[in-house]
Amino acid sequence: MRPDPGRRHLIFTADFERFRGVTLDYDVTPSCEGDFSQQVLRTDVAGMPLEWIDFREAVRLYHMAQVAYSCGSLLYTVRGGWSARTGTRSVVEVNSIIATVGRTPGIAELRDGYVPPLNNKTLFRRDANLCLYCAERFMSRDLTRDHVTPLSRGGADSWTNVVTACRRCNNHKGGRTPEGAGMQLIAVPFTPTYAEYIYLKGRRVLADQMEFLLAHIPRTSPLHARLTTSLKGAHVRVFHD
Repeated sequence: MRPDPGRRHLIFTADFERFRGVTLDYDVTPSCEGDFSQQVLRTDVAGMPLEWIDFREAVRLYHMAQVAYSCGSLLYTVRGGWSARTGTRSVVEVNSIIATVGRTPGIAELRDGYVPPLNNKTLFRRDANLCLYCAERFMSRDLTRDHVTPLSRGGADSWTNVVTACRRCNNHKGGRTPEGAGMQLIAVPFTPTYAEYIYLKGRRVLADQMEFLLAHIPRTSPLHARLTTSLKGAHVRVFHD
């Protein structure tokens, strides 16, 4: 049947069939009305989290028969072309988590020895947008990267030597150590694991995606406790709704 004109759809022209020299028109219905921004979590066939992708990339992976299985909630229903032979229309349902064929090379290194690239966006998310000196939460634009041991004193620009700080605290600390400035950290800086880094890169992580990632995060990690608390809150909201 044709798309219901009463519902909101997004119509695209994509090059998913470029290997056959064909351009494919399709329409998309998101599970949340009008929301086309929700990311999909891609894993390998063993369940190792790999990256965030949009629904276009997910459909491309389905088209190329690269999806081994999917789980989580339904995010998008993507309708493609009509079959001249059967009169039916192709449909791809995109879930919040999809596993793609093959295993990731160096998976042990990703689990044990991976050091993610350091940038302010993921640093601020690691520290939950809290200034680790005054313990107040700020918008990202009002936060800075502070080196616990200043670079001028031989400190490294590394995950274990940087913390999120508000501008006032950073200016007050200046080129001193926290002890020299009479300041105290409220948490110890740490290097995120690969799975934690995937979480930190997500724009908006759904409860089922968070629960999946949580299984790959060490119980000793500060993020494990935070995600567990967030999941409990999400389940309570669902219950009340």
